[in-house]
Amino acid sequence: MIGVAAVGYPFGKVFASDSAERSLSLYNIHTDESLDISYFSAGGYDFEALTKINHLLRCHYTNKVRPIDIGVLDLLCDIKTRIGTDKEIQVISGYRSPEYNNYLRSIGRNVAKNSYHMQGVAIDFSIHGFDMSSLSRVAKSFLVGGVGQYAEFVHIDTGPVRYW
Repeated sequence: MIGVAAVGYPFGKVFASDSAERSLSLYNIHTDESLDISYFSAGGYDFEALTKINHLLRCHYTNKVRPIDIGVLDLLCDIKTRIGTDKEIQVISGYRSPEYNNYLRSIGRNVAKNSYHMQGVAIDFSIHGFDMSSLSRVAKSFLVGGVGQYAEFVHIDTGPVRYW
């Protein structure tokens, strides 16, 4: 199972330094699951930890799991580090199945037809005690991927650089 988790990770988009441990404290608001985990240490990624992160960030609507881009995890970790917090990150959306994306569109939610969430390269999140404007500003400072600021969360992805 661990070997399967390694397939598809885009190692060219790694933000982690070779020596710094990288960890995340995540809470999925839809499944009420949390995870406090180190996924990078001693110069390498822990694929068992990444498998657990993938499970937590699965589509809550279909329960489908897809590997989440290491680059977006590293960006999330870099944001957490830059703002200087070990607070739990509230995850609104990680991987989103095409079925769930279509459902959201059908009920009038403003989601992209070809959302980066369906590719596993996007995360919508918030952190208690930090306003969305501050989180968005920090995310933009990395000059990586898309950053969208919404009333209750910030969207980050590892697609082309763009802001909304």
